[in-house]
Amino acid sequence: MELGEKIAEGKTKIIYAHPTDPALVVLQHKDGITAGDGARRNTIPGKGALAGQTTANVFTLLNRAGIATHFVAAPEPAMTVVRRCAMLPLEVVMRRMATGSYLKRHPEVSEGTRFDPPLVEFFLKDDLHHDPQITEVEIVGQGIATAAEVQQMCATGRQVFTQLEQAWATQAVTLVDLKIEFGHGVATADQQPTVGSTPSLLVADVIDNDSWRIWPGGEKGRMLDKQVYRNAPQVDDAVLADIYQRYARVAELTAAFVPDAA
Repeated sequence: MELGEKIAEGKTKIIYAHPTDPALVVLQHKDGITAGDGARRNTIPGKGALAGQTTANVFTLLNRAGIATHFVAAPEPAMTVVRRCAMLPLEVVMRRMATGSYLKRHPEVSEGTRFDPPLVEFFLKDDLHHDPQITEVEIVGQGIATAAEVQQMCATGRQVFTQLEQAWATQAVTLVDLKIEFGHGVATADQQPTVGSTPSLLVADVIDNDSWRIWPGGEKGRMLDKQVYRNAPQVDDAVLADIYQRYARVAELTAAFVPDAA
């Protein structure tokens, strides 16, 4: 599709203005993959299209479940059209099981410990300081979000997790944890909010195979997600080809979340 002005670029996507609608932007998913705050970087040709397909499948499922998201359409595999948002500088992580970085921060907890309801943690998006964990009190105190918005993110985050957990369970895949982000829908000149209203808080950014841990059959050794890349002692063409196949499998599996999607 035609693209407007380039607005921003990150490690895994480029954001463009929509060519005709100022209330929308276009996300172009890149083929890059990174780990260790960008210390490890590689390119996997075709990864962007797989990320776009997975994101479209996930957000279509969430929209149909009545969860407010920024997702509008996916006109091409590597592109998604979304509502323009003012993003909060937070990563919201929901954990069903204790593993990974959680165990490093809580060595007294056994791997596989189950959280019910899912545990919600917040991390400040700050590459320079390795995305430190931040408390709800600090979020409010620093003016990042209101107390009501923090509670909304917790509640909506758990709704998102539950929807995806159930979708994965139908394919005998365990959703271990999930990272999402939120943004305020930005009003355009002809869509100004009424006096006293607040911009809507939407599930935004992307949810793709870099966003979660998924274990087929509940077996960590069969993981399909980005952790395979993080865990690799060295990265060569064979490793990248293996990762591509896992990402392709996830795009295929998530298509079953919305089998009748256009």
